[in-house]
Amino acid sequence: MQKVAGKAMNDQDRLDAIREVLERLAELAEDHVLLVEGKDDCASLTRLGIDADMFQIQSSGGPVCAVEYVETHGGKAVLLTDWDRRGDSLAETISGLLGRDNPNLDTGVRRDLGRLCRASIREIEDLASFVKSLSAKCF
Repeated sequence: MQKVAGKAMNDQDRLDAIREVLERLAELAEDHVLLVEGKDDCASLTRLGIDADMFQIQSSGGPVCAVEYVETHGGKAVLLTDWDRRGDSLAETISGLLGRDNPNLDTGVRRDLGRLCRASIREIEDLASFVKSLSAKCF
């Protein structure tokens, strides 16, 4: 059982916490570009009800192109790479290019979803299926 703030977290607690993060993401998506690795990540987020401008880092030219896209589309971004070595590397590179202390770059959604999901999934593309399976367990 996963622990958050020293307290054991059951499936319902985890599902509730994930939904809270997804609500925050939906709000950010109104004026932020979501930086994801690929099309399957976009599809998963869309299935979760996230309607946003999503930039696919892997198929659209890499981190430099992602940064250029953000800069030409309002300058605000949410970093949503996977929680694996490649995703961590992309997150590090993009954070460095956009500025680690940049108030227009949200890395908190990735961090929070990773904390809640990493024990079960490692990729954003699996998030919708994970939420669906948690929902089925809880109801």
